[in-house]
Formats: sequence, C-alpha cells, structure tokens
Amino acid sequence: MIEHQAMEIKIPETTMRKDEEEEDEQPLSPAARVFHAPEFNCYVISVIGVKKKIEPDVIMEGLKQTLIRHPRFSSKMVSRRNENGQTQIWVRTNVVVSDHVIVPDIQTQNIENANADKFLESYVSDLTLIPLDTSKPLWELHLLDLKTSDAENVAVLKFHHSLGDGMSLMALVLACMRKTSNPDELPTLPNQNRSSSRSSRLKAGSRGDFRFLWLIMALWSAIMLVLNTMCDALEFIATAMFLKDTETPIKGDFRLSKHKRMSLVHRTVSLDDIKLIKNTMNMTVNDVVLGVTQAGLSQYLETRYGEKKKKLGEDQRNSNHMPKIIRLRSAILVNLRPTTGIQDLSDMMAKGSKCRWGNWIGYIVFPFSIGLRKDPLEHLRSAKRIIDRKKNSLEAALTFIVGKLMIKSFGVKMTANIINRALSNTTMSFSNLIGPIEEISFFGHPIAYMAPSVYGHPHALTMHFQSYMNKMTISLTVDPTVISDTHRLLDNWEESLQNIKAAVQERGSIH
Repeated sequence: MIEHQAMEIKIPETTMRKDEEEEDEQPLSPAARVFHAPEFNCYVISVIGVKKKIEPDVIMEGLKQTLIRHPRFSSKMVSRRNENGQTQIWVRTNVVVSDHVIVPDIQTQNIENANADKFLESYVSDLTLIPLDTSKPLWELHLLDLKTSDAENVAVLKFHHSLGDGMSLMALVLACMRKTSNPDELPTLPNQNRSSSRSSRLKAGSRGDFRFLWLIMALWSAIMLVLNTMCDALEFIATAMFLKDTETPIKGDFRLSKHKRMSLVHRTVSLDDIKLIKNTMNMTVNDVVLGVTQAGLSQYLETRYGEKKKKLGEDQRNSNHMPKIIRLRSAILVNLRPTTGIQDLSDMMAKGSKCRWGNWIGYIVFPFSIGLRKDPLEHLRSAKRIIDRKKNSLEAALTFIVGKLMIKSFGVKMTANIINRALSNTTMSFSNLIGPIEEISFFGHPIAYMAPSVYGHPHALTMHFQSYMNKMTISLTVDPTVISDTHRLLDNWEESLQNIKAAVQERGSIH
C-alpha cells in the first residue's frame, strides 16, 4: 500500500451483539474467488519478533477474545452447487483455537543466533509448500521458542489472502494488540493529512484574486488525469497481451512451475535515516523507499551481470555490465478504501461502515529506471517523478473495477489467467505499510519487529516495507532458483540507503 491515514481505534471487550454479526453464510467476494484460483493461490505470512519468551496459553486465550470473533477468522470456505453451477461461500463454524496454534518442538540448546536466523528462514520458507486445511478457517499461528539475532522469540501468522488484503488484515491484527506503555490503549498510526492540507490550499487560492488561474489549473489537472489514466490503461492491456519486461537475473518464469518453495527473509533499518532523506528532499517516505529500491536493484543487477560476463569469459574492462536499456516494472499495491486505519472489529463488518473489509486493492505498474548514477540522489528524483505522475491517474481504481467486471463477464478462471499473465510480464511486486509509532505488545509480549509478506503470485521477487516505531523492516519473498543470494540484495538496498543519506547530508552541509 502506498499511503494510509491514522484514526482513533477501539476494540470491544464484550461479545458482539447478534445484530452486529454477519449472517452464518456469505458468498466469497470476486477478489476472494480469484485468490482461490489455482493460477493465483495467494497467502499472507507475517513474522513477528517478540522481546520475551512466548507463553502459548496466554496467546491462545487472547485469540479467543479477539481474532476468532471476526467472521472471516471463524468461517470456513465451502463449495456448493446451485443453479448457476459451483459456488463458494463462507460458513460460520466453532473455532478450536488449539487447532490453529502450532508450537513446534525446537531443540535450541546448540543453536546460536546466526544459525537461529537461518533456522527461522528455513522454517518460514517451508510453510510456503504447505497449504492451509480448507476444512477449518484459513489461518494459523506458529509460536517458535527460538532466540534470533533480533528477537527473543518469534510468532508466524499465516492467512489465506482471500480473507482480506494487507491493510484489512494488518488493521485486524493491530486491533488485537495494545501499547506496551499503557495496556489499556490500542496502537495508533502516524497522522497523514496531505489531502486535507491540499484542499485547504485550494480553498485559500479560490478565495484570493487568482480564481481564474486556479480554475485553469484545475481544468488542466483534470485533462492530465484523463490522459494519464488512458495511457496507463493501454499499457496494462498491452502488458496483459504482449508487453514483457527484460529477462533480467531477477525475473522468474512461472510457466515452468506454479507451486515453488519461496524464500522469505527480512532486515530492519533505521526509519530515522529514511525520514532525514524525506525531509531534506521534500518527499514522502514512500518516495524515498522507491528511490532507494531503484538504487539497490541497479547495484544488484550490475553485480549479477558482471558475474555472468566473467563466467562466460567476456571482456570485463567496461565498468558498466548492464544492458543500456532495461524494462523493469513493479506491480505496486494501492489501498482503495475511502477511510484507512484501524477500527473497532464490529465496525469493520457493520452495514454502512466506511472501513470496508476484504480485498479493496488496485495495482499500478511502476517502471523502475535501472542504471548506475554518478549522483545517487537522481534515483530519488526519478522515482518521485514517476510516482507523482502515477498519483495523477485512476489506474489503481481502474484495475480494481475492471477486475470485478471481468469476473462477472468471463468467470474466475479466465480472469485469474489474465491477471496472472499481466503480472508475469512484469518483474516484481512492491508494497509499503505504515505501522504503529510506539511499542506495542501481542497479548503481553512486547514486539521487536513485524515483517509481513505474500506469496503465490507469479513474481520471483516481492518487496514489502513495514514501519514500526523508529524502524523500517524490509521483507523479501523470492524464488531461490532465480535469486539465490537474497541477503546480498538486502545488503545492496541498505548500502544504497547509506549512500543516499551521505549525499543528502553533503548537500545539506554545502547549502
């Protein structure tokens, strides 16, 4: 997700009233049906590091009071036949929490921190090969008594993506948590009121002597919005039909195998460093993350191409080993809800609630400008130019609406094939979620980091960014047959962040 706005949050401490509950049976939404298609079977995994030894009984009791009261987490998916053929519905069921909480027996006596990190990566990666049991609600929680380099113990949440998108799932999980400093208060997200400040500027302009100029600017903006949307729509159609990205060392071929073991790794960096760049360059955090990602990918690909030339015995005297032109695009997930943030569990499901549960996400196709730059800040500038142009487009809303229309017109299978083909012709996925600004606890267990990710879609590389307090966690989901040196990609990202930070500080000292 690109942007999210914080709001006050509550959570009920008593059982929901009957008039607040969903009916016992609900049909799957069009997006949920696509996520269950064999061509697009997606899961969400979130690795949560905690600062104390996990008490499974405390966690399970907390889940009984919170998570399983949500209809999607207390319903199983059932396939039935009707006059229109096969249909899928959610059916409420009694949840036995112990059936969903897994506490593996880990012999940790001889596992040091470095080996524990590798053990965790292997454990989480193995989960990508194990489907959830469809006879139960589609979620599970793994509690690992494993001390890693950045956490005392680890919890791993696994959901099927049909339950909801990243924002709704994140909101629900956070609604189960409390501030460590005050166990009676729920997490809060940072305020982001750019839309209101923009509208106030427009109103101020309209009250002045430049109403005609403001009208011309508004008209020009509307024209550009239409033109940009038309261009983006044509590009998306071309991508679904024939327009493919360059075959780089990070682009996978998912025609060879649909169900692969994916590797999931993460690293935490300083959010303060990102904010320093953001404030100096007058950008958003998302602009900075995109710019650093572009720089990191460029450095990684330069190394991979250089190694390939060396292996083939080609001339190494040229300092730039990459092709001059590389088409490398990312599918960026965009939250389409009119209201974002964390709300009361019952409000999420109430009729007329502005906080819509489910998969309310669209895509934008973001072209990274790959190449080495003498000035590392150019990566920031080019990324900002592209994303600003993408913001002045209805591409995300259009992909969401067209997706629903395709399901009604062509059915789930064909729609899943079209989406799968379009994504396969791009290189990677990207998303950015805003997290709490204060330390929070998971049923009395203070959280060190949160690293959400997703797998099942046709990309060999997926990058998720999750802010929490003064930290940013980068989660990578990769196909190890395509990217075997995942930690080097993280090294390149972190090195690019430091290079850009140094350039920003040098610029500040000059001015």
